[in-house]
Amino acid sequence: MHIASVGISKLCFLCSLAFCGLLLLLIPAFQPPSRQGDLPQPRPHARPARAGGGSANTLRHPGAPVVSVHAGETALATWLNGSTTETKVTRSGDQGPGRGTDSRKSPEGGALPGGKGGGLAGSRSRDPLELKDIFIAVKTTRKYHKSRLELLFQTWVSRAKEQTYIFTDGEDKELRRKAGANIINTNCSAAHTRQALCCKMSVEYDKFIESQKKWFCHVDDDNYVILPSLLRLLASYHHSQDVYLGRPSLDHPIEAAERVKSDGSVSVKFWFATGGAGFCISRGLALKMSPWASLGNFISTAEKIRLPDDCTIGYIIEALLEVALTHTHLFHSHLESLQKLPTDTVLEQVTLSYGGFENRRNVVSIGGGFSLAEDPSRFKTVHCLLYPDTDWCPRVNPRQKN
Repeated sequence: MHIASVGISKLCFLCSLAFCGLLLLLIPAFQPPSRQGDLPQPRPHARPARAGGGSANTLRHPGAPVVSVHAGETALATWLNGSTTETKVTRSGDQGPGRGTDSRKSPEGGALPGGKGGGLAGSRSRDPLELKDIFIAVKTTRKYHKSRLELLFQTWVSRAKEQTYIFTDGEDKELRRKAGANIINTNCSAAHTRQALCCKMSVEYDKFIESQKKWFCHVDDDNYVILPSLLRLLASYHHSQDVYLGRPSLDHPIEAAERVKSDGSVSVKFWFATGGAGFCISRGLALKMSPWASLGNFISTAEKIRLPDDCTIGYIIEALLEVALTHTHLFHSHLESLQKLPTDTVLEQVTLSYGGFENRRNVVSIGGGFSLAEDPSRFKTVHCLLYPDTDWCPRVNPRQKN
């Protein structure tokens, strides 16, 4: 009897243990389920924005957090499902594939920049621009200091003394007195040869890079620069973009033997802006030219392709950097029929010129306070129409006198 009682007690004890174990197993089942929001969420990973970056663009992946990335940067986000999605925002103005020279138009009717780094129509941001931001280089030679430069100093240079730099080939005390440090003796040859022209252009380029200015504009000593038009044109672009503005002297690209990237057995075609009408290059593009243009490299590049200074500029930009010339009809050289330029558009141009010894009557047809004998280049007439308050301008209304 006693033995049977002990056996029953052991059995009850074992049953109690089994029941307690069962309760422990069932307790989690009676707890409320965890909400998904209580769990730690993976955070999207984004590349840090550059210092001074522009406006941010907001991207949203379906069912995912919002990620803000700066234009031109790549955001890598890890979403809840564990997948990795790469989203890229293209900066306004970035050039897509393809390269055109004439197909797109600039504000005044020329082609927009194409090729690598060129701007897209309607997407260029305007550049807050002042005259002090422009480096205007005037190429001349000692024999023209009086006959040409005196006219420039009397007219448009008087309105841009600090921005205009004269590049010549000989010392001139009188010119030094007028221009001060802005007269630069290049020590190049006075001959009108390819080597002499490229020598001066090499110095022009280096001085511009040193200046830290936004735009490099080259003109010859027989050009009148209409400064308001120049500012208006350049302000429609941005100096950090790849912009090469000018007027070709040919109606087709020039062809030359490729001796920089090859042995000359192949040829390359490219457009160039004639230096006789003037051209402008943005600082962003000028800096990219450095391997072939800075510290005397411009001269060696020109020697390899055996072309003059303006052609070498076009070769570096179009053939090597693959940035297309922006064709503009606002620049003019004495090689054109200047008489055909509509009178009512003369003051809207950027550069004007006048005929040389072979065709002295090749000037713009514009009336004013000076006769053709008094003002054979018509530069004084243009200047007085632009700046009638100039002390030497006729006091009569220049528009009423032919």
